[in-house]
Amino acid sequence: MNPEDYEVIDAERDASPRRFSEYDPHDSFRRQYSRLHPDQREALSRTVTGIDSDAESVESRESAESVELQEIRTARLSPVQTRTQSINTLERHVTALDRIETHRSQHLGTVGSTLKSRTSGRPLPSFGAGKPYPPPLPAREEYVVEFDGQHDPLHPQNWPMKRKLFIGAILAFDSLSATFASSVFSPATQVIAGIYGVSSEVTTLATSLFVLGYAFGPLVWAPMSELYGRRLPIVIASFGFGVFAIGVAVAKDLQTIIICRFFCGLFGSCPLAVVAAVFADMFDNSYRGIAVAVFSATVFMGPLLAPFVGGFITISYLGWRWTMYIAAIMGFTAFVLTFFFLKESYPPVVLVEKASELRRRTKNWGIHAKQEEVEVDFGELITKNLSRPMRILFTEPIVLLITIYMSFIYGLLYLFLTAYALVFQRVYGMNAGVGGLPYFGMVTGELIAFTVVIFMNKGYIAKLQANNNVPVPEWRLPIVIAGGLSFAGGLFWFGWTGYTGRIPWIVPTLSGLATGFGIFAVFLQLLNYIVDAYLMFAASAIAGNTFMRSLFGCIFPLFATYMFDGMGIEWAATLLGCVALLLVPLPVIFLLYGKRIRARSKFAPAPDLIKEKKEREMRDEEAARGAEASSSDPGSGEAPEQSEKKAPTATEGQTPKGGEKTE
Repeated sequence: MNPEDYEVIDAERDASPRRFSEYDPHDSFRRQYSRLHPDQREALSRTVTGIDSDAESVESRESAESVELQEIRTARLSPVQTRTQSINTLERHVTALDRIETHRSQHLGTVGSTLKSRTSGRPLPSFGAGKPYPPPLPAREEYVVEFDGQHDPLHPQNWPMKRKLFIGAILAFDSLSATFASSVFSPATQVIAGIYGVSSEVTTLATSLFVLGYAFGPLVWAPMSELYGRRLPIVIASFGFGVFAIGVAVAKDLQTIIICRFFCGLFGSCPLAVVAAVFADMFDNSYRGIAVAVFSATVFMGPLLAPFVGGFITISYLGWRWTMYIAAIMGFTAFVLTFFFLKESYPPVVLVEKASELRRRTKNWGIHAKQEEVEVDFGELITKNLSRPMRILFTEPIVLLITIYMSFIYGLLYLFLTAYALVFQRVYGMNAGVGGLPYFGMVTGELIAFTVVIFMNKGYIAKLQANNNVPVPEWRLPIVIAGGLSFAGGLFWFGWTGYTGRIPWIVPTLSGLATGFGIFAVFLQLLNYIVDAYLMFAASAIAGNTFMRSLFGCIFPLFATYMFDGMGIEWAATLLGCVALLLVPLPVIFLLYGKRIRARSKFAPAPDLIKEKKEREMRDEEAARGAEASSSDPGSGEAPEQSEKKAPTATEGQTPKGGEKTE
């Protein structure tokens, strides 16, 4: 080994001591090399001793990688790194560097990234054939692939718009298929109750358990999408959804119907947890709001468009089984489309594909992506990934309170399946098919909200550009306040105009304009708020959100009939409207104090807070340089102590990119 080799080892040890401790925890390499090269013993001992593998932690790994990234960011390269052309030729643009930092933070948050399986504590076996252990490899960082600057065509945000729109349309159809199936079965519950001789509450379980599947499915699909990419869970789930929809359609007994409906919802929940994350992968801050608006439209329009379809099918010669045959056809269509046309959009996994191609074509086995360093450990899988949605849900005040609000609205969406049937079929005497048509009032209200959001997006883009393309999540909230008031007003309108039957049916139908507008505005912008605030963990945050609101969607239909019959339609609607009014101040609180709350988050990257911190540091540095210049000027007449300003400390608990709190 020559002095340059020692520079490599020394730089590697300083940058990543954990890597050294895992490679040679018992100093076998040092002892064998010292015997073979006694003249280099002192230098080698100075290089590789003193590493305590037991004291090493995950934080040191993250710190080392942040140091490497900072060297790239500032272009102050070590002697080892100056020999690597990949780092020297990196386009040092803020977007490119942010993407590197983001996907590395995603990697650090992925199960298996800590490589616990390499620290067994057992001594290393001999290398074999009398060979000494070879010297350590060069810095692993030199072999990690990255995106080639901000305009790399491989990055999903740089895909052609036609491809994005095509993939977005496929995913929107996939989401629509899942949500359509959730309520298309509801008009058949009365028929099935008569066939099997049970009460309507028992057959309502077929709808409730479907939505219960929405609660538990994302706990699997979201972490899976962050480990293996977005495409795999979406393809698997669309196939499973179609299979269990067929199971419901051909079922011979009630228990088979209920069980298959649950698993149908379990597989159908994947688009609800992953599609919004795919849109976050493909679209930047300027257009992500519109993309998520399309996703939200499928989430809410599916349950509202399905009842009249299911009603007409149920009363026709086709019978109730065709409600699920149609759902199965839609599910298998989504499977074919996603299998053949859906491209992987998760940046860490896109880099895995890039590294695989480079290894194959260059025959350099060391080339890899950060995500390929993952070694899945079952214990870590349970404690880290499967529990992350729940940890985000119950430890992040923003996610918890927003989820409560969204859960109430989502529960009412499925409660309306019962409430509308009571008003328009029992009070106004419509059949199951015609009684589903008043849902178009809510659909129209949602379309109005969708149009308003698109119109407002121009102003959002202007504010984004003025803020150097750094989003502030609280910009999403003003329309949420208006939507909450509209939703509450629509509930009062519906209840007090639809309970007598003497007011024309169009009047309670038009109440759907207010409730539909409120549902869409509140749900969409709060979902965007979560995505903006928890970008790199968007799938897990949405999974936790989906879990709770799906529980509400499961429970609300079960007590809807008893509540409306017991209290009366008008007073039941009044109670729900009052609860909706009590929840309106929540977005006001986040509008005023959301930034302060996010500053203490363990998962929110808070790019706007980081930007403010950097600007503050730059101002302090300029002030310090000005103070130095004035103090060195004898004619300034100022004492050095008076001209210097103390730089303020960073905001307590502020979260850097990467999701870990600074101390």
